[in-house]
Amino acid sequence: MAMALLKVYADRLSQPSRAIIILCKVNRIDFQELTVDLAKGQHRAPEFTKINPMAQVPTIVDGRFKLFESHAILRYLATVFPGVPDHWYPADLFTRAKLESVLDWHHSNLRRGAATYVLHTALGPALGLTPNPETAKEAEKLLSRSLGTIETVWLKGDAKFLNGNPQPSIADLSLVCEIMQLEVVGDERRDRILGPHDKVRAWMENVKKATSPHFDEVHELIFKLKARLNPASKL
Repeated sequence: MAMALLKVYADRLSQPSRAIIILCKVNRIDFQELTVDLAKGQHRAPEFTKINPMAQVPTIVDGRFKLFESHAILRYLATVFPGVPDHWYPADLFTRAKLESVLDWHHSNLRRGAATYVLHTALGPALGLTPNPETAKEAEKLLSRSLGTIETVWLKGDAKFLNGNPQPSIADLSLVCEIMQLEVVGDERRDRILGPHDKVRAWMENVKKATSPHFDEVHELIFKLKARLNPASKL
């Protein structure tokens, strides 16, 4: 009997959604991408909240198994599907524990800073929300501190990927997709934030190269949104 195809409910404007899609594409995991348009409120539709009561993307359905929360999904995909190289989610418990600490840190620090900053600068008005300049300012501080932490804690020396690993993990993918959200605020603001962080920018390029050509393809929607919100930005 044929196995049911993995379903990935996502919106490519969502940074965690992009991380899931890229992991699937890079590792040739067969899946059906089902777009849940956040701007149209499709994540609140009753048929979707039956699958994910949190009304968020990404969400997956693998046969009868439903799962939400992006880091849990990344772990699941890297563990369950055959042929996914060990470096994405290492079997070695010590290496894995170090990776888990990055993922746990991410949501309260880098993600909180980046997502809040983007929402209260470029994205809020596009979603009909009124940006709060003070909130944006505080979020930028947290974001800058978080980028500094990445450099001093997980990208020590000439580390190519987080924790000095020679190949990317699901943590690298999750964090870089988060930082890519800064594209929508325009070149000037993005460059001001990322400019002081040479190691972060080099690491981002390493992740892009390691996941090419899928990384750029999955980010196409972000670049289109950037062009729409910032017509003066150079692409």
